[in-house]
Amino acid sequence: MPVARVNGINLGYDDHGAGEPVVMVTGTGAPGRVWRTHQVPALKAAGYRVITLDNRGIPPTDPCPEGFTLDDMAADVAGLIEHLGVGPCRVVGYSLGGIIVQELLLARPGLVTEAVLIASSGRADEALSAMAAADIELSDSGVKLPPRYAAYTHAVQNLSPRTLNDDEQLRDWLGIFEMALIDLSAVRPQLGLDVIRDRLPAYRAIDRPCLVIGFADDLVVRPHLCREVAERIPGAVYTEIPDCGHYGYLERPAAVNAAIIDFFGRRTR
Repeated sequence: MPVARVNGINLGYDDHGAGEPVVMVTGTGAPGRVWRTHQVPALKAAGYRVITLDNRGIPPTDPCPEGFTLDDMAADVAGLIEHLGVGPCRVVGYSLGGIIVQELLLARPGLVTEAVLIASSGRADEALSAMAAADIELSDSGVKLPPRYAAYTHAVQNLSPRTLNDDEQLRDWLGIFEMALIDLSAVRPQLGLDVIRDRLPAYRAIDRPCLVIGFADDLVVRPHLCREVAERIPGAVYTEIPDCGHYGYLERPAAVNAAIIDFFGRRTR
């Protein structure tokens, strides 16, 4: 994996394919490789160059244990775009990554042609705040949950009833979660960064075309929070994908990929 020196840190990234560039930003604790299974192949097949990155705290990017802010993370994305010389370009953000992209759109709009914001919010309500506080308390306690228990609670929190009710699918997901659950203590500086003050009024200044995607069964960033973002960004398009939870881009990747590619394709039609 190549590493770029941007914004005062070493930032890991991957560069896939050729064509018009798309930069993809992940959520809390997730490495850039989460896009590889579904989104990278679909976007490459559609003729795009796909650039993924590991946010601060995710190896090989610097851990930055002293802490950092959303502004730092948005500046990292801007720095990578400039380092690679791909701006202005399309940018996709998921969950915390969506909030990062929203801040990028405000701080450095000249680097972005259009954006897709997946399961993103413009304010932290009581449920989001409580979830973040619980994750921080668990991380700081040093307690390690038994893998099966952690996998089960993760599944209930992030998957749709459709998946939870399918025994074969659920068995597969539980196995994946047991092997690949995020160690909260390892990504401690990222925890709570999605607990933001109400930024919705500021989004009225965003002047780039945006697609906002919500997931109908998302218990983490409930769809009404996504709709609020779309309602504040002038001209933004909102689409809601049924039968998927917070991990909708992995649960129903074909629908998510189709929405992204169709949105990007509008400018060339």
